[in-house]
Amino acid sequence: MSDRKSIGFLSFGHWTPSPHSATRSASDVLLQSIDLAQAAEEVGADGAYFRVHHFARQLSSPFPLLAAVGARTSRIEIGTGVIDMRYENPFYMVEDAGSADLIAGHRLQLGISRGSPEQVIDGYRYFGYAPAEDDPSGAAMGRRHTEVLLRLLEGEGFAQPSPRPMFANPPGLLRLEPHSDGLRDRIWWGSGSDSTARWAAELGMNLQSSTLKEDESGEPFHVQQRKQIEIYRSAWAEAGHARTPRVSVSRSIMPIVDDVDAMYFGGEGESRDQVGVIDDFRAVFGRTYAAEPDVLVKQLADDEAIAAADTLLLTVPNQLGVDYNAKLLSNILEYVAPALGWR
Repeated sequence: MSDRKSIGFLSFGHWTPSPHSATRSASDVLLQSIDLAQAAEEVGADGAYFRVHHFARQLSSPFPLLAAVGARTSRIEIGTGVIDMRYENPFYMVEDAGSADLIAGHRLQLGISRGSPEQVIDGYRYFGYAPAEDDPSGAAMGRRHTEVLLRLLEGEGFAQPSPRPMFANPPGLLRLEPHSDGLRDRIWWGSGSDSTARWAAELGMNLQSSTLKEDESGEPFHVQQRKQIEIYRSAWAEAGHARTPRVSVSRSIMPIVDDVDAMYFGGEGESRDQVGVIDDFRAVFGRTYAAEPDVLVKQLADDEAIAAADTLLLTVPNQLGVDYNAKLLSNILEYVAPALGWR
């Protein structure tokens, strides 16, 4: 496979009413997210992706933002990483996603998942969704919502039309509108384990290997991710899908090229993988890469998961503002990516 990577940013969309933050309100982070997507397109990045968290001072409702970014850009992919499907009505979601994708000219790359640890206890219950008694985390419910979403995105009619409609109907059963052709092939599953990566492949979804992973072998994070990607691709081949799947990994990569970079990230140079307990399982979190560009090139060349993936999402410190993050992306694209064959 080619070493060339599709390189985009992933913003968690934090905001806090602090004088040290460039995003002090929800309005700030929404408007700056649009501006950063434009800036990323201008410096040559390939994608603008946004994390979704409910009940938090972060981005939460993706489709208005995706539609706005789609209207203000013309080339880059626009996506999520990820939407928690435990909270989603798949029927309403298909309409929102179809609208955003059409506004963006079929550039939507929709990352979905079971979700991450929450700000509140069982937040999806406030949204009207209750899992079965034998599904305490809602994981099975999230997968069930996903399977409905994928079926609806196929665009087949399923609803019996009224014999006395307000407007004339096309013949046959009706589907949800607007329908966006091809969006079904641009759904990604955010996977934190080998088993869910295999499940995503079987259902024909692309893979977003998570920023954390269930620690299934005790090996370094990037090695476990690489093995997860291999499991996914093997399952994809066994399922017999016609198209070639896409795989992304996310990394925090901070080139230090001036004193401002050193002030913010100079202390991250000795970062290592971290281990913690998430939802009652042992999880491993990837390290932050922060160093001068020539050092970064050597470090990143040894990252097995980046080498295995075709798409790299760069997590950005969005609270430092649009200009700083645009510079960060530009420095990676200018000083790091070419030396690694990514450009």
